[in-house]
Amino acid sequence: MNQQQVFELARATFLTETNTYGCAETSFTILKHAFDLPKPEDTSMAMALNGGVAWWGSTCGAITGAALAVGQLTGQRIADHKRAKRVARQIISRLITEFVAENGSIACIDLIKLDIRKPENHARFIEEGVWRDICMRQIEFVAKRLYNLQDESVWEKMVSELED
Repeated sequence: MNQQQVFELARATFLTETNTYGCAETSFTILKHAFDLPKPEDTSMAMALNGGVAWWGSTCGAITGAALAVGQLTGQRIADHKRAKRVARQIISRLITEFVAENGSIACIDLIKLDIRKPENHARFIEEGVWRDICMRQIEFVAKRLYNLQDESVWEKMVSELED
């Protein structure tokens, strides 16, 4: 799957009128597809992470979904569990640093400027298309930054840099 196909899959998964998948689920599934991980269509581990974890506005779902996919990828590629955890944390930490530099925060509530736990705010979030614009940009940001990890040589170079 090339990068353009990952972006197309993200849009096809996320930008539906049924709003079936949230940010975390979308990031998780598209990265699982990109990384050729097992059962990419199973997004169940990310369901409660949308909206900054159960709509509480904390860490953006694009980040948390990506963290799940990177953790799974790292677990497959690095046999030593302790080392794998360290590498996965470092990859996601680097992603968060870049995300904050670009967006000013990783908190969903800061990014969308709504507390979507309140029904009237959630309705605005949907009706005004906040999810179509802001959330889609976050998903694409994560996909763009992490997509190349599917390439073994890019992976090895990043791991080497992180462990130096």
